[in-house]
Order: sequence, then C-alpha cells, then structure tokens
Amino acid sequence: MQPRSLPTEASGVTEANHHIGPLRGQRVLVVGRGSGIARAVTLAARDAGANVVAAGRDGSALAAAYAGEPAISTETVDLTDEESIAALGERLGRVDHVVSTASARARGRLADLNRDAIRLSFDTKVIGPLMLAKHLAPRMAETGSFVVFSGVAAAKIAVGTMGVAITNGAADVLARSLALELAPIRVNAISPGVIDTGAWDGLGEVGKADYFAEMSARNPARRIGTTDDVADAVLYALTSSFLTGQTLHIDGGEPLT
Repeated sequence: MQPRSLPTEASGVTEANHHIGPLRGQRVLVVGRGSGIARAVTLAARDAGANVVAAGRDGSALAAAYAGEPAISTETVDLTDEESIAALGERLGRVDHVVSTASARARGRLADLNRDAIRLSFDTKVIGPLMLAKHLAPRMAETGSFVVFSGVAAAKIAVGTMGVAITNGAADVLARSLALELAPIRVNAISPGVIDTGAWDGLGEVGKADYFAEMSARNPARRIGTTDDVADAVLYALTSSFLTGQTLHIDGGEPLT
C-alpha cells in the first residue's frame, strides 16, 4: 500500500480540506523516524486535519523526509534524555495529542542478550514515553491523549524475542497506569503484529518474501499488515473520546496461532 499524502488542488481537493477532518485545529506530536509506521501516522494525522510535529533523534533526516509537506514541522528529541524531552515541551507549548512510535529492539536468546541493549529498549519504548507524559501532559487540555506502542511479542511469547516481549509488556502496563493517573487525558497503546516496513529488509528479498508468505498463511487475517492499518488504529485512539487504558492489537490475529 502506498503511503498517504495530502491531496493536491489538481486532484480536485484544496488545502481547505485540511481543516475539516476529525483532528482539525489540533496539534499532534509524533515521535519516531521519517519512514515506516511513524511516517504513516504523521501523514494520517495531517490528513485528518491536524498540524503535526514530527520529532526524533535525527532532526535533519526528519526535516528532509518531510520537506515540502504541508502542515508538518519537525523537531529534535532524544527519548533517552529527560532534559531533551523537557526542552521539547518548552519549545512546543500547547499540544493536543502525543504518539510515540520509537523503539530499540533487543532480540536474541537469553544467553545472547546484552544488558545495555535491554536497557536501551526500555529507555526508548517505556521510560521515554513516561517522560513525555511527565513533561507534556501539563501542556494538554483534558481532551488530549497519548498513544504509546507495544507489540505482538508481548501477547505471543516465543524463544528469541524475550527482550522485545518484556519491553512491550511494560509499555502495555504504562498505558494503563498513565490512563488512570492522567485522567481525563486518555492514554492507549497500539500493539502491531508483522507489518510490512523496512524492519524486515535485513532478511533479504527472498528471506523477507518467504517470511511474509509463512506469516500470511498462518494468521487468521491471511495477510501481512500495512503501515496504514496501524495508522488507522492510531487515528481511532486519538479521536475516540471513550477509549482509554486499552491496547489495540493490530496483528491479524497472530497470537491465536
């Protein structure tokens, strides 16, 4: 599936359409890279009417990734550095919604797991979003929300993914804990399954195709997820005012197999 982009006047849709979506007039911070799921979420939020700030460790790469995109600005933030997060909050001022897609995976069997890799995984996906909530929630209206990212490894335990699983499990608990403490600001988690992003390119063209074919044959949805599948779930979490403390499993039913 092709990534989302804002329709142009040539396609019969004008810039005015940016102001009629469910997120019209709202400011959404998306933390992550300029590709894959983070990009799909950024473009989906923008297409829903939001003014989006895309933030990540490599600010120049993000600026290049979103150059020329209307209603998207970029910022630099390091989720492993609380001072960096606090400074971002100072620069942003008011924000309506925050989505953190950042991750640092610690894969491997127990004997191969590295302490620093595990620490970075938690720091990026659990402690970082926790600090985002600490510094940005005070800048939100009661109608604001946070979305953090978990993952299917927490729901389907497998040898070799323990580091990922315990990080994702902690992210699920974080969402529920923050939902209670920050109420009525809403907090939810998204738990993707196997999604067609660049994350699997390391398997090689043939290896990736074989893995996707195997997963498609096994899961009940009988296909691999797309970044737009995940972005649609994020939009639902951002706009559903009676949803909080939940984990949305966008995984094609993989844990059932």
